[in-house]
Amino acid sequence: MLRRSFLSLIGLGLAGSPLLAVAAAPVALSRTPPSLMLANVYRPGIGLADYWVSEKYDGVRGYWDGEALWTRGGERVAAPAWFTAALPKVPMDGELWAGRGQFAKAVSTVRQQTPDDAAWRAMRFMVFDLPAQGGPFTERIPVLNGLVSQIDQPWVQAVTQSKLASHQALQAMLAKTVKNGGEGLMLHRGASLYKGQRTDDLLKFKTHEDAEARVIAQLPGKGKYEGKLGALLVEMPALEGMPAQRFKLGTGFTDAQRQNPPIVGTTVTYRFRGLNDSGIPRFASFMRVRED
Repeated sequence: MLRRSFLSLIGLGLAGSPLLAVAAAPVALSRTPPSLMLANVYRPGIGLADYWVSEKYDGVRGYWDGEALWTRGGERVAAPAWFTAALPKVPMDGELWAGRGQFAKAVSTVRQQTPDDAAWRAMRFMVFDLPAQGGPFTERIPVLNGLVSQIDQPWVQAVTQSKLASHQALQAMLAKTVKNGGEGLMLHRGASLYKGQRTDDLLKFKTHEDAEARVIAQLPGKGKYEGKLGALLVEMPALEGMPAQRFKLGTGFTDAQRQNPPIVGTTVTYRFRGLNDSGIPRFASFMRVRED
């Protein structure tokens, strides 16, 4: 299977010669956002035997289109030439990751238009899928592993995929991952093709739920927050027939963030514990600005 899959990539310029470097032609700084596979939230009762499980890496989504790296939002990543030189002329989907607990460092590194070489030495491209490779995910895994092995660079790594027998085993893996500083787990249906949409074929499993909302207004603080941010008025996107809803996000901010809060129009990520009867998140707390 692995040999046949590699032979099928000959037409893409992988077989029989060293992996090709990035084309020398200039690339635009932004583009239409790539069509990426996006995750829903894991729910007990889902047929776990159908899924592969891996760690959820807390970094910046990175899409290699065969010539350049892009964020989920369609911004070009100005990585050093050495970081991408061995990447093939094949699309790769992954996470630009600086290590557990280093999300802010990853964001800072990826945002620099003039790459900081020393910072990029600490980065990894954790590759978890091949968007242009045909066949179900179970068959894409060995192709991905073989491709990353051929690239043979320590900063390009294939995400390890495992099978678990029960929900209890999944909970145990989550607890161990979080204890070691990880963010959570990802579940990928083995039979699924790569689809550029949000789907149950890809699920995230964490100790808390999180979601995104758009900042509508900055609401002034009172008392000890006089002259600073009191809360953000944010709007959830419309989902499953429910209209978009607005709510106040008032906790989770540092003093520095209250002094210089996210601007109107920004997308922010917040954590919460379920929804109330009206569909508003319970115990919502600010996590960060979505930087991609």
